[in-house]
Amino acid sequence: MDTLVIGAGGFVGSYLLRQLLAEGKLPGATKLPHEKIRVDGVDVFDLDLGSQNAVRSLLAQHRPPQIYHLAAQSSVALSWKKPEQTIDVNIKGTLHLLEAVRSIPEYYPRILLIGSGEEYGYTQKDAAPIAETEVLHPGNVYAVTKACQNMLGSVYAKAYGMAVVMVRAFNHIGVGQSPVFVAADFALQIAEMEAKLRPPVMRVGNLSAKRDFSDVRDIVRAYTLLMQKGITGETYNVGSGRAVSIQELLDILLDLSTESIAVEQDARRMRPSDVPCIEADITKLREDTGYAPQYPLEETLRTMLDHNRRNYGLR
Repeated sequence: MDTLVIGAGGFVGSYLLRQLLAEGKLPGATKLPHEKIRVDGVDVFDLDLGSQNAVRSLLAQHRPPQIYHLAAQSSVALSWKKPEQTIDVNIKGTLHLLEAVRSIPEYYPRILLIGSGEEYGYTQKDAAPIAETEVLHPGNVYAVTKACQNMLGSVYAKAYGMAVVMVRAFNHIGVGQSPVFVAADFALQIAEMEAKLRPPVMRVGNLSAKRDFSDVRDIVRAYTLLMQKGITGETYNVGSGRAVSIQELLDILLDLSTESIAVEQDARRMRPSDVPCIEADITKLREDTGYAPQYPLEETLRTMLDHNRRNYGLR
């Protein structure tokens, strides 16, 4: 095992593991006991990030030279409902990882901490696209925890000379994403309408918010490039470099549908606070790693919709 992916049981984990295998790596992966990792050629371990001793024991035994820290409570909506859980996983879990690494003698792995574009929050109106130097004004509980994670990574890199690289990943979407996220929710609703499992009425929240959406396959490729070429102690935006409104995302999916679908706003889908526009400036990522996105948004959304259609026997 030359690479460990912590929190590989989530949406991004399987994509990252497949990317690592394609690059000739021998990855290990951690998950929660109830999760499944269905990727061949991977050593899998159950790990509770709430226990620093458990984290240290695993790392001391295997000493992976590269660690990707994906483990997170990553839903903005859920962070409003379960703020304590979000803090425990996103802040305390990261602290346990960094302290575990620091406590192991003669162990100096490279660590990639995965944060979020949500950390920027309420930026100046002329601050789009957002560079890594932008002052953070997080606008929700999830964003606050990820901003704290980033600060911890920076402190440990400077104070202890640890090889920590930080990421602020903007919205990423693809097959397998939970419908708690907007693109996956829309794609699932449309497939169910086409399968006549629900009326042709799309329930939506705020459609005016603009977000920077990337295919998850592009995102994990950026992660591996940063593991190789990212500068220790630095933070990198990872995204497409272009924000689109939720309305535009929905319009693409509606155009792909075979149904005539009405759209209705649902108060239950509105958040207490929503940042108007989040768009990544990926100049630093591009210059330091050579990264460029490969998957157009419409292709990704079509892939997600077709996957749901197949699940209902429509393809």
